[in-house]
Amino acid sequence: MKLRKLGQHGPEIGAIGYGAMSFSDFYGPTSEAASHAVLNHCREVGLTHLDTSNIYGMGRSEEAIGSYFAQHPEAKRDFVIATKASITRDSSGARIFRNDRKHLESELDASLQRMGVDHVGLFYVHRRDPAVPIEEVTESLAAIVKTGKALGFGFSEIAPSSLRRAAKVAHVTAVQSEYSLSTRAPELGLVQACGELGTALVAFSPVGRSLLTDRPLSFEAVQTLDFLRGNPRFMSPNYEANVRAAKAFRVLAAEMGLSAAGLANAWLLAQGEHVIPIPGTRSVAHLEDCLQGAAVDLSSEDLARIEAVLPVGWAHGDRYSDAQWIGPERYS
Repeated sequence: MKLRKLGQHGPEIGAIGYGAMSFSDFYGPTSEAASHAVLNHCREVGLTHLDTSNIYGMGRSEEAIGSYFAQHPEAKRDFVIATKASITRDSSGARIFRNDRKHLESELDASLQRMGVDHVGLFYVHRRDPAVPIEEVTESLAAIVKTGKALGFGFSEIAPSSLRRAAKVAHVTAVQSEYSLSTRAPELGLVQACGELGTALVAFSPVGRSLLTDRPLSFEAVQTLDFLRGNPRFMSPNYEANVRAAKAFRVLAAEMGLSAAGLANAWLLAQGEHVIPIPGTRSVAHLEDCLQGAAVDLSSEDLARIEAVLPVGWAHGDRYSDAQWIGPERYS
């Protein structure tokens, strides 16, 4: 697989990574055996960046990685792992964000234990606590890096202005954001700021939570998934409109000899050398569809054809509901 740098000072990794939220039941039931099969395939094809979090399945994603490493200890050197912390609950059970160093480091320690590793390649603040200045959070993250428990740090779902403030304190390895042909907001400053600052832009949900694949989730399947059934893009009539709108993209991908997921990931890779898609799937076959994108270099004509069938703003409905918007920073 092609290689890309994880930030200007980071290691080289496969141009496409893997989003291990799928090792939990977030997008449907899975198993340890299925997760291990995906990890085996990642090693076979040179996919070296794994993205997880302490809250994916309340530790289940990290535990799947840990059990794999327990069976294949030599595999630890094949992966650059990213994990996250900061989303937690207070004494009443309410969801809150904690950005203090004590919490972040203790959660990282627990993640390392679940995965059976002594460090990760990248440690993110999953959501910002608006009461804590980002400069202070950056100092905490830089201090954690100095302990050797993480080789770099980043933020998930922050605004370009926040990135620029943080970068004045210490180099930010990566920013993670939803970015795809159906979610173009990062082009309003984040793609540019990351490029200028030497920060990787790690793009999650690169296939639009299935809309940009050859087999979008059925409306019936959506109803079984807590997150999606309350997501505006997957609620009727938006769901039906989005599936119809993406049909031309599926046809175009077939004409180009690619799966729709492969073309969606190829499009992201064409948006800058610092952009790294991290598709997630429970299936090796679906992962292969996504990885087709790493084998293609799209021409300007190809990009124009894609833009013609899926112009900016084509998607019906917001990417998050009001409740899901609590935490991510809006900047457009």
